[in-house]
Amino acid sequence: MNAPVSNTWHDYDYAIVRVVPHVHLCAFVNIGVVLHARTARFLASRFHLDRDRLTFFCPNLDLELLNQYVAAYERVCAGGTEAGPIGLLPPSERFHWLTAPRSATLQTSEVHSGRASDLSASLDRIFTECVLQP
Repeated sequence: MNAPVSNTWHDYDYAIVRVVPHVHLCAFVNIGVVLHARTARFLASRFHLDRDRLTFFCPNLDLELLNQYVAAYERVCAGGTEAGPIGLLPPSERFHWLTAPRSATLQTSEVHSGRASDLSASLDRIFTECVLQP
């Protein structure tokens, strides 16, 4: 979902999406970002699965299953009937569902806040800083 660039500033919340191969060790690999701006009705995510990095840090990880998890996450983020009942919720409720604390292989960081006039550019910047640059 692209938000128009304007002189209007929007408050937003975001979280880093992580692969946590061993929940009890609290170790993780950042693989994505989800960003939400309620007033702009903006909810978007960006992912990058670096197979070499994931295999190195998580040698027993089922990468095909992880791809399915990420695809489901992206469907919920995008909304619509393909995401099931949760996909029909408003963007703010889907964001809270996506970032709810859970003990699973796919988790998010705590939610952080920011402010921007170009939400897509902010998502790209956070993604580059937190996912692409180890």
